[in-house]
Amino acid sequence: MGDRPPATRRDALRNRQLLSDKAREVFAEQGLDAPLDEIARRAGVGNATLYRHFPTRAALVDEVFRDALTETTAAGERARTAEDAWRGLTEYLQTVFVGLAADRGTNDLMTTNLEGVTALEAIHAHNRTTIDGLLRRGQEQGTVRADLTAEDLLLMLAALGRAVPALTSITSDAWLRPLTLLLDGLRARPATPPLPAPALTSAQLHEVLLNLGPHRRR
Repeated sequence: MGDRPPATRRDALRNRQLLSDKAREVFAEQGLDAPLDEIARRAGVGNATLYRHFPTRAALVDEVFRDALTETTAAGERARTAEDAWRGLTEYLQTVFVGLAADRGTNDLMTTNLEGVTALEAIHAHNRTTIDGLLRRGQEQGTVRADLTAEDLLLMLAALGRAVPALTSITSDAWLRPLTLLLDGLRARPATPPLPAPALTSAQLHEVLLNLGPHRRR
């Protein structure tokens, strides 16, 4: 009994967990731009309590999603070991898009950038490493066009991913058709004309995703 935290501490821990749970619920429904007032209301606490635990939106997002994308990470690890890089890539991206379709918060995390979120930086880094490795191996195996870069694909996936919530409002798997068409454009073919204009750099892609997503730069 002597190790039991005092009542005020227990209340604080309970409120923090409740805020995190309700934030996960609201972000899944409405995305990372959801009103923080709504999260506090569902948790049954005041705004001051929310900001005492999570002084910024980024801090709350980081808390909520720190361990939420483990399946995406696991899918990436499986894809990296696939003998056929093209199959590994397509299966990995289908897994990612299933997650994008199921959860608006996950969609925002995977298709945009929000500065100051450690969990987001980690999943973006893992995703990029997975895609870059699969593209390089696919090019070596002759299944992926030679002039495609990871930044090319990440930009296309982000653009399509942003459309997923609207697509799923029609049918739950409406995203599968445009994803299949996108992937078909990555395949190596005889006499494929080169892509026009230079590819984005990693820094340029980062800037594009910041401007694409919630709380974008003005």
